[in-house]
Amino acid sequence: MGLYDKVKTWIGESPQWLGGDDRLLLIIFGALVGCCSGLAAVALNFSLHAMEGFFSSYRFHWYFFVLPGMGAALSSLFLEKIIQEGAGHGVPEVVYSVSRHGGLLRMRSMFSRLVSSSLTIGSGGSAGPEAPVVMSGSAIGSNIARFFSLNERQRIALVGCGSAGAVAGVFNAPIAGLVFTIEVIVGEWTALNIVPIAVASVAGAQISRLLQGNQIPFTHLHFDVDISTTLAAAGLAIITAAGCILLTRAIRKSHHVSGKVPVPLWVRAAIGGCIVGLVGLFLPQVLGEGYSVIQKMVEGSFTGGFALVLMLMLAKIAATSVTLGWGGSGGIFAPCLVVGSFSGLMYYRGIDALWPGLLQVNEGCFALLGMAGMIGGMLQAPLTAIFLIVEITGGYETILPLILVSVISTTVCHYFEPASFYFRDLIEKGYYLRPRTDAKVLADLRISELVEKDCISVPKNMSLGEFVKVVQQSRRNYFPVIDEITGAFAGMIHLDDIRPYLFDTLLHDTVFLEQIMTTDVETVDIDDDLSEVLSRMDVSGSFSMPVVTNQRFVGMVSKATLLDKYRKELMLQTTD
Repeated sequence: MGLYDKVKTWIGESPQWLGGDDRLLLIIFGALVGCCSGLAAVALNFSLHAMEGFFSSYRFHWYFFVLPGMGAALSSLFLEKIIQEGAGHGVPEVVYSVSRHGGLLRMRSMFSRLVSSSLTIGSGGSAGPEAPVVMSGSAIGSNIARFFSLNERQRIALVGCGSAGAVAGVFNAPIAGLVFTIEVIVGEWTALNIVPIAVASVAGAQISRLLQGNQIPFTHLHFDVDISTTLAAAGLAIITAAGCILLTRAIRKSHHVSGKVPVPLWVRAAIGGCIVGLVGLFLPQVLGEGYSVIQKMVEGSFTGGFALVLMLMLAKIAATSVTLGWGGSGGIFAPCLVVGSFSGLMYYRGIDALWPGLLQVNEGCFALLGMAGMIGGMLQAPLTAIFLIVEITGGYETILPLILVSVISTTVCHYFEPASFYFRDLIEKGYYLRPRTDAKVLADLRISELVEKDCISVPKNMSLGEFVKVVQQSRRNYFPVIDEITGAFAGMIHLDDIRPYLFDTLLHDTVFLEQIMTTDVETVDIDDDLSEVLSRMDVSGSFSMPVVTNQRFVGMVSKATLLDKYRKELMLQTTD
């Protein structure tokens, strides 16, 4: 037996010698997945720095605007023609795989978005590297689980481990990696998920620290937060919520407009990249991920006035919507941080102009708070926003206004956009199912698991007398009627409907089943969605329905069997 077979045998037997508990197994694999995801995050950071360094020497030439177009076009061609994946943000694809496919992700997704986002962002496109690396880490976890033949529950946990390790690695923020994954990707706080995901997050952050140093992305001066700062944060939350709604709708509108342009996807991506490049000729602060601009705002050294900050905020929203809406590859984390910083800075300077001396804190504090408001509103995940900003800035003294601005911004955004940026399309298409909900439990069941095959089929030319003998041998009230020539399903006979005929012996030889059967029978297909089938039963008042595929009777599906399986599946999903 080779090493691979020995390892797979050990994996298969381990839950038994662990007392039926696979948590230690998931911790071990979580650490492995976290390390691999951390390496992916470091690789993406290095590649972005290398490409930005290469293109920086061209940013002052008039023809620079072409470079973001070239990068976006190459990114689109790489995804569409070579990898054969559609453009996207990455996170919705991961959420969809967890929600509907048990965390299954393709092997090529481990690197595809890393390459495409490097081309888009490194050449100047306005997007972030976080969502692509989340998809990469999640795909690493999914494929490691598949390699060792882990079950669906374990695979979803490792997908979460990959996501956490990736976020922790790219931001050097292990708590944010854990919270983001639980709050957005997995969607449920259970010990089974939290423990291995926490281990993976620590592993990803540790790999990042070993290879890149233990430095927070954004340093700042110490902020003396007082009551005026905390109260003013409530007003900033309204501004950041407006920014979230504007960015969300701008990206959606941009995607809608680009879809109407009758050119190939890579050409649309090139057009969008060139537009961003033109904006960058006049406002270079909107190009790329924008972390250098954030650093200046957080440390309070940004020199532009109120009008310039407002213009940059709107320009960053426009550049991001064009980059992502026209086919570029990247995420929204970094753009949200930039727009949030601009929002906070603009808000601070507006208040300072109206009421000089009202706010005693440095303006960098509000740039920091603005980032939390934007992240919380766009993701509708306030905990992720709070812990992410605290970890990437070290601004622990701002925790009170951070909580306030994150919660208020999330609440306001939810009022105008009921679903977060990542979930809206999934929910509209019916692809997102929250864990342990009615829809999720039913989605995990198949009609093929519920079919009752003990029904006796009868031919439609059978006489009533012969049918009475069949009834004596059956325990069912339903009898499917079959065309004896074609074998096709013809109708149903329910004993309650024909009971008056059964006891009239004069009719036994003169009446045939095709004369008394019900032909307008509502049927279900073997591939139908169970939630829809249950709704149809409720509407029609039926307790069972025939399953017919390709005009052939397969069996019956009943509410009793469905609810029994539902209960067992629910117990399985709620077992930690």
